[in-house]
Amino acid sequence: MKYIVVVPDGMTDHPIEELGLRTPLEAAETPNMDYVAKNGVCGQAKTFYTGLPYDSSIANMAIMGYDPRKYFTGRAPLEAANMGIELGAGDIALRCNLITVADGKIADFTAGHISNVEGGQIIRELNNRLGSDGIEFHPGVSYRNILVLRSQVKPSLDLTFKQPHDIVGEPVAGNMIHAKKKSAQDTVKRLNNMMETASEFLADHEVNRRRVEEGMNPANWIWFWGAGSKPMMPSFKESYGMDGSLISAVDLLKGIGKVIKLKVLDVKGATGYIDTNYEGKADAAVESLEEADFTYVHVEATDEAGHEGNIEHKIKAIEDVDKKVLGRIMDKMDDDYALLLMPDHATPIKIKKHTNEPVPYAIYDRHRKPDDVTKFTEKEIKEKGSQPPIEAHKLMNKLKNA
Repeated sequence: MKYIVVVPDGMTDHPIEELGLRTPLEAAETPNMDYVAKNGVCGQAKTFYTGLPYDSSIANMAIMGYDPRKYFTGRAPLEAANMGIELGAGDIALRCNLITVADGKIADFTAGHISNVEGGQIIRELNNRLGSDGIEFHPGVSYRNILVLRSQVKPSLDLTFKQPHDIVGEPVAGNMIHAKKKSAQDTVKRLNNMMETASEFLADHEVNRRRVEEGMNPANWIWFWGAGSKPMMPSFKESYGMDGSLISAVDLLKGIGKVIKLKVLDVKGATGYIDTNYEGKADAAVESLEEADFTYVHVEATDEAGHEGNIEHKIKAIEDVDKKVLGRIMDKMDDDYALLLMPDHATPIKIKKHTNEPVPYAIYDRHRKPDDVTKFTEKEIKEKGSQPPIEAHKLMNKLKNA
């Protein structure tokens, strides 16, 4: 038996007036998702946990079968793990977004989805100007980068910070990093000073001058968040007795995969946006199952569209996942497999950030008697799904054994 998990990030939503009070998932053409739901067993899963952030790191860690209350140490260290950044005792990593600020407010948490090349130029400039022994800026993918504070600068994790995608349109002032304890004040001062200092020279950076001239959003600020220490998690094989692979364009997901020793596959043209190489992800997943028993396929495009508040992009991303990822995988597999389809959370168009409601899921294999669900939608599975509510970290065993 082979096991497949397909996660369209942030796919679920709320009813939208422009769609006749349908969700994007209800408005999209999704014959393959509907097939999985109609021929599988369905229910709702809780992917966020009390006291932890509404973050994809939490949700995906849980879907992979790990209880975040036990294993989550912060988002940035997971991304750092994928980038090959080693963290030692006393070191911390933070996410370093390149963002656009206009009139004192966060206008774009992606800096116009800045390219890897342009983002890398800016991060290297930041490292030259603001880095030192114990302070390191590391370029990642697009706007997603990493700051490491080593133990010699005595960093504290007693911080409160805002995720930039949750505060678009809000002022920078009042949303910067704060200390939970007096002992963290030096770290807070260091981080906030670096953000402010960076803004003083980034506006005039050659990359940003060119972007403004071409009508694109500049990366004129940096934003630190997601701080944490080195994660320690048992391997997926130790936990579930299987070798496996992971396919994603996002450093966060790849980092979780590397920490739990899944084979992380790089797919040419995988961007984390609506222009990603959907077919390449599907083909990589199927090919990996020739050697392994498990694959985890994550698609970011649906989430990015939700954060943008772009209905058209979200519907298109959902339909592309259905046809080019899910359908392509199913067409290439024989009958001896089990498949879990679910988003990691909702990213509603009108809210533009993650919300905490349970998400629908469907588990398909030919050995299981289906329930009464006919379509993979939020409402249908909530009303007709046969499975009781479940915490997401328990689904992996359900996929294997139910």
